[in-house]
Amino acid sequence: MDRFSYGKTFLVGFGFFGISIIWPLFNSLIPPMLEDLGLSAVVVGFIMTWDNIINMFVQPYVGSLSDRTHTRFGRRKPWMMAGAPLAALFFILVPFVREQFVLIALMILGTNVGMALFRAPTIAYLGDLFRPEDRSKANGVINLMGGVASAIALFAGGALYKLGVPLPFIIGSGVMLVAILIVLIWVKEPKVGAEESTKQDQPGLLENLRQVTSGPDKSGLLLLGAILFWFVGWNAMEAFFTIYARNVLGIDVGSGTQMLTAFAGTFIIFAIPSGLIATRFGRKPVILTGLVGMFLGLVVGFFILNPTVLLVTLAIMGVFWSLVNINSLPMVYDLGSERSIGAYTGLYYFSSSAAAITGPILGGWTMDLAGHSAIWLFSALFIALAAIVMSRIRPRASHTT
Repeated sequence: MDRFSYGKTFLVGFGFFGISIIWPLFNSLIPPMLEDLGLSAVVVGFIMTWDNIINMFVQPYVGSLSDRTHTRFGRRKPWMMAGAPLAALFFILVPFVREQFVLIALMILGTNVGMALFRAPTIAYLGDLFRPEDRSKANGVINLMGGVASAIALFAGGALYKLGVPLPFIIGSGVMLVAILIVLIWVKEPKVGAEESTKQDQPGLLENLRQVTSGPDKSGLLLLGAILFWFVGWNAMEAFFTIYARNVLGIDVGSGTQMLTAFAGTFIIFAIPSGLIATRFGRKPVILTGLVGMFLGLVVGFFILNPTVLLVTLAIMGVFWSLVNINSLPMVYDLGSERSIGAYTGLYYFSSSAAAITGPILGGWTMDLAGHSAIWLFSALFIALAAIVMSRIRPRASHTT
């Protein structure tokens, strides 16, 4: 692998930029549409987990399969070429069928399948193109690109929504396709011969999972468990924040979406510093610090009813979330070999997807029972569980793990 280059890293980051344009729009604009159809919060939460149910099965398989894919375009790019256009097409159609449950459900399903086909192969570039000691720095840059996309999506998406409901869906899909095209044209994959891409040469997904869960050192299993818990907490909050804002704070959906820009904005600012901090002090203590900060922010948020004060709280939470999110995938890569990057990317998304299935469902059930504000305490509980599990992971010899 070549020496670390910020220029190359920013090019790779356009893949995550494209992915991150879609999901904030999906998570903030679709739940109110479903609620307007008369669905309960728990049903809305269930529908919002469809992508994660699909991801649990598709992304680990595709990630592992992309390790063994051999085409003239490379290992990862064929999956991007197939999935991105499919996701864009179905996402554009969502607002045009929003008054018919069956049709909007089909469009949501199609978007989810398309995104699942190319996310893990795209993110696997972090392991393909960067040395282990550079991965936290690289992931900082890549997540900065994702954060920029999230901020653009939330702020511009909220404004576009006010002008016309279909606009954020159309423009967001177009931006995603341009970003993926940049990666396809300018990112050069490492050359891997066909003989190195066979099933015999590389362990499959089940073998990688067995390696993580077996043996006396359970650090891998604990790390996947911590990832599960913290994504349960945050994905539930993200899925229901606009509904919470509309029903408790009394602000419209577009403004509620824009409020999350504060969270995304500080995440952007601290993305690169978070990677540098972890390189210096180690991934585990930095992630733990982030989890503690997130827990305190969620507990405080429960008591805040002033939108401006809540905006500031979300901004502070974005800093701590960057400490967690930037360093978690590089820590997962530390578990496996260089030949199984795609498979381990799949394991990461298996854990996060399993979390996101239960998060919105349990979060919606909690809101139905205890009111909209209960989502803050629900999220805080699972962030606390993640911190407890993370604290039990035994430190590795390398300072970056």
